Amino acid sequence: MRYITRGIALGAALALGGGLAAAGTTAASAAPATGAHTQSLYAPSALVLTVGQGDDAASAGIQRAVTLNCTPGPSGTHPAAKAACADLRSAGGDFEKLTTVKTGVLCTKEWNPVIVTAQGVWEGQRVNFDKVFGNPCEMKAAKGTLFEF
Repeated sequence: MRYITRGIALGAALALGGGLAAAGTTAASAAPATGAHTQSLYAPSALVLTVGQGDDAASAGIQRAVTLNCTPGPSGTHPAAKAACADLRSAGGDFEKLTTVKTGVLCTKEWNPVIVTAQGVWEGQRVNFDKVFGNPCEMKAAKGTLFEF
């Protein structure tokens, strides 16, 4: 009986001590940090780009996806991040301009829909863009390097 009582007392002490330590930790983490607030000189630009098979974003099967960060410098998993960021900047962030099919390109009229999406933030503004191409040839005929991955 003596050993059981000590075990219960030890367990209660540990539980109480752990509760107090957790309460102290919570109070410490809730306090605002002074001088730790930093602000970027640039508006954030971070995107997730996808290429998928299907005729709408909700039901498309994603085939490839990359990340693209343009601020403060090009980075991410996009294979041509520098060129893609330059294309986006030159288009003023207008994704429609970068997905317009070039004139003079011949593609079959088969219906094999490909969808491209861009989600994230471009120069501080929320982006949720998608465009359906009739087939892979039409997608490859689009302007720019943004969705070439």
